[in-house]
Amino acid sequence: MTSRERVRKALNFVEADRVPIDLGSTYVSTVTVQAYRKLLEHLGLAFPIKLENLAGQTAIIDEAILQMFEVDFRAVRPGAPQSGDPQPTQDEQGSSYTDGWGIRRRMPPDGFYYDLVQSPLAEADLQGLKDYPFPEPEQISSTGAMAAEAQALSTENEYAVVGDFAMLGIFEMAWFLRGLDNFMMDLITNRTFCELLLDRLVEIKCRLYDRYLKEAGPYLDVVTMGDDISGQRGPLFDPAIYRDMIKPRHAALIRFIKQRTPAKLFFHSCGDVTEFVPDFIEIGVDILNPIQVSVMDTTRLKVEFGDSLVFWGGCDTQRVLPFGTIGEVETEVRTRMDQLAGGGGYVFGQVHEVQPGTPPENILSMFQSALRYGRYRSENPGSV
Repeated sequence: MTSRERVRKALNFVEADRVPIDLGSTYVSTVTVQAYRKLLEHLGLAFPIKLENLAGQTAIIDEAILQMFEVDFRAVRPGAPQSGDPQPTQDEQGSSYTDGWGIRRRMPPDGFYYDLVQSPLAEADLQGLKDYPFPEPEQISSTGAMAAEAQALSTENEYAVVGDFAMLGIFEMAWFLRGLDNFMMDLITNRTFCELLLDRLVEIKCRLYDRYLKEAGPYLDVVTMGDDISGQRGPLFDPAIYRDMIKPRHAALIRFIKQRTPAKLFFHSCGDVTEFVPDFIEIGVDILNPIQVSVMDTTRLKVEFGDSLVFWGGCDTQRVLPFGTIGEVETEVRTRMDQLAGGGGYVFGQVHEVQPGTPPENILSMFQSALRYGRYRSENPGSV
């Protein structure tokens, strides 16, 4: 069975020979540069590390590693904008840069990521928002050879193809531009401002997806989007606000995407999103990631929603992977397989990026355990 066949069965709630495995096919399922460097050193490999995401400092996983871990997916991504990627500058406070949206980020001298430090619309009124020079699509990314790459992966390769096109979601981008405290207050007291900003972001994202999907859409098995609307204690704001102001715009963007590709829609949202799962299903989400198991009940998710939503991720990266023993990692993987794999509808991976400081031995244990415990028992359907 090829990886593509395996994945397509899983995404259609059919058990294959084993649970599909992901690493690095999306911007939220890869490895931070520091952890990846340690993994390569542990394996005695010396590949030059290519950056997948500047702000998150995540790595593009080399083909040799993908094959070693029997990863079933390969990614197609946009290229740098025509003007090139932003170039960080150094000062006594660390390294900083401003992206194409006008958002300023900084990584402190001993840091691992670029954090938000300046929101360009923090002081804007309604007229300032209307006058703000939002970027054109070509200022954000280029499509380059995306069509040829996607077609080659689809027709000449055995792997499932992921359009890794996700950017910050419309809620995330709104508060990055406005500042979190400001935008949270706007949601209550400044509806006109919020709606104008959210609609402008949906418009820009539709234009971006239109460019990407004209190039790669016919060849994709999965296309990504996302929006972090929960924290570890649940929704970041009243769910009624989500259903009134953000959900309709998520729905519009999903409709736009699905009109342009047959790919399954992968939606990423961190935290405990249990409250929103029925909403996600209603608006057309096919796949939910990352399944933050430290705060979500995976057994409940599978029982209540496992016939209509594919779960992708699930191996704990907060405690078990960075701080657990090899045996604890193995137990964690087996637990997720037992709870989520039955009947198909599950893709194995870790919860978000593998974080700095994660022992490479634990990363190896995670994927070795996935191959060991993710095989379906043909004589006993519904079990692994």
